[in-house]
Amino acid sequence: MSSAEVAPPSGDPRVADLVRAGRIRVGLFLPQYAKDPSTGAAKGIYVDVVQALASRIGVELVLVERRTPAEAVAALNAGDCDLASLGFDPERAPLVGGFSPPFMRVEYTLMLPAGSPIRSIAQADRHGVRIAVVRDHASTLALGRIVRHAEQVGVDTPDEAFELMRSMRVDAWASVRPLLLHYLRCLPRARVLEESYGANLPAWVVAKGQEARLAYVSEFIHYAKASGLLQQAIDRAGWIGITLPA
Repeated sequence: MSSAEVAPPSGDPRVADLVRAGRIRVGLFLPQYAKDPSTGAAKGIYVDVVQALASRIGVELVLVERRTPAEAVAALNAGDCDLASLGFDPERAPLVGGFSPPFMRVEYTLMLPAGSPIRSIAQADRHGVRIAVVRDHASTLALGRIVRHAEQVGVDTPDEAFELMRSMRVDAWASVRPLLLHYLRCLPRARVLEESYGANLPAWVVAKGQEARLAYVSEFIHYAKASGLLQQAIDRAGWIGITLPA
């Protein structure tokens, strides 16, 4: 993916290597992006934000698309991308070189099938209850710290988690609210809890040894928040349950 409008290359030494390369490679995993059905191009809030970052540096944006968080982190640490995005979680901190400030806040909650007697997060944490989760997602890491009795059924992608729900092989699906509401349209009479069990705070991450690059990206996030760029990206997406972080 390339930018239609690229500014003159930045002279900031913290991104000099990216300017020399003429591109910034950014690793994203599902569901951080979606495909435009007419063009096949990746789109969404993450794409809009990192496109603005690439334009500010004055380089082309190249998306490195992966299926899972683990694959995106592996690409980052192998040098196959220059930047990736992860929701901050203490368990993830040792895997990367650092996190930027978060650029949005996304609630965690549960989807429940038609007729489910579950009315709260606490009611879902019972023996015999099976909860679909996507492995390594921040929502799954957070759930693992509060669930004591329910069984987590791990899969690799949101589509696989939805299939578990659709086929009634689980009693609930834990994820971020906007994603669950998106899939809700495909499952009549299912519902999403109003209650949440925390929130994802997506940030940009770099490989170890890239502290200068992280400082540049962190300054960009502060600018994007103050200038309204982030809010505009959220508004364009039209997803419910996403706000700016405090």
